[in-house]
Amino acid sequence: MMLDGVTVLDLSRVLAGPYCTMLLSDLGARVIKIESLGGDETRGWGPPFAAGESAYFLSVNRGKESVAVDLKEPAGQRLVRALAERADVLVENFKVGDLARYGLDYASLAADNPGLVYTSITGFGQTGPRSRQPGYDAAVQAQSGLMALTGEEGGGPVKLGVAWIDVLTGLHAATGILAALHERGRSGRGRYLDLSLFEVALASMVNQAQNVLLTGEPPVRLGSAHPNIVPYQAFDSADAPLVIAVGNDAQFARLCERLELPELAHDARFATNAARVEHRAALIPALQERLQRRPRQVWLERLAAVGVPATPINTLAEALADPQAAARGLVASVDHPIIGPLPLLTSPFGHPDPQAVRAPTAPPRLGQHTAEVLADDLGLTPTEIAELIRGGVVGSALV
Repeated sequence: MMLDGVTVLDLSRVLAGPYCTMLLSDLGARVIKIESLGGDETRGWGPPFAAGESAYFLSVNRGKESVAVDLKEPAGQRLVRALAERADVLVENFKVGDLARYGLDYASLAADNPGLVYTSITGFGQTGPRSRQPGYDAAVQAQSGLMALTGEEGGGPVKLGVAWIDVLTGLHAATGILAALHERGRSGRGRYLDLSLFEVALASMVNQAQNVLLTGEPPVRLGSAHPNIVPYQAFDSADAPLVIAVGNDAQFARLCERLELPELAHDARFATNAARVEHRAALIPALQERLQRRPRQVWLERLAAVGVPATPINTLAEALADPQAAARGLVASVDHPIIGPLPLLTSPFGHPDPQAVRAPTAPPRLGQHTAEVLADDLGLTPTEIAELIRGGVVGSALV
């Protein structure tokens, strides 16, 4: 596996940080998840639950070891510092300044482990006027401008159905960590990475953000339509919706031929993409009227025959059951200690060599690996571990 030998200390919770560390686990890193005695709060985010474990928690914590520690206890802080001395990477998403109170900030830990790659994930970053403001995905979708451009034309703002900014922040964090580990291979020194949901949200607005920078005009809500490409959106057929995504003028001409509307391809208002964007209001109703005359499958077959991208609008259940998902091994069944057989998504990195990534293993129960990690990594005796459990410093699922 590509990250064999890398140890990650995961002090994050909820989504962005856990998603980042799950990716690193998929790539072969050992991830030790430090949880409070009450656990990552997403353990309670449901329903749905399976044997008391929430689907939310199960979705982003595969392949990790759980150690439950009370960081408010000095003894708990010492345990985590000792683990950090042995780690290659630390990921945290505490509020700005919180971990410094426990001696677990970058400056404190790098003094004993100068090779540590330390990543902080917050709503707005470690500096700036909003640095101490909490950041949740929905709030950042609103504050970053994403929600204002999402929704149907003439309707109100809409939040994306997944905490997309958290996911993208986790991806950015994992990318930065991999680059920092590569740099450490040359320099021997670690690095501090400061990631924020707000910055990732703005950076991920790509063409929409550049449109605003060039024009000063905020985007309007277009539903499923594209601000810079036409036609590139959902349409209704006679029985079910579909998406048509025309990427160039040649595809548009073939679309018109298949729809039996060849005159549209020769109309100066629609001959180029720039013209189609300008005359969107005239073109889209004409296409929509024709598409509603026949069932979706007829149009999908007609357009596929001439290479015009067109797809059904699937439910998530339909997408997970797609033969392509099965062919690529997107879902696997793992054995969970209390749930039993548990279906999980797998890593998208497992192609073409499945040995390059870790086979999915079950997300841990709270404190499932506390005793094992304290014994194997820190050399504590069973008596010392039992004393820490009795004193409320650590928790173990095995007690």
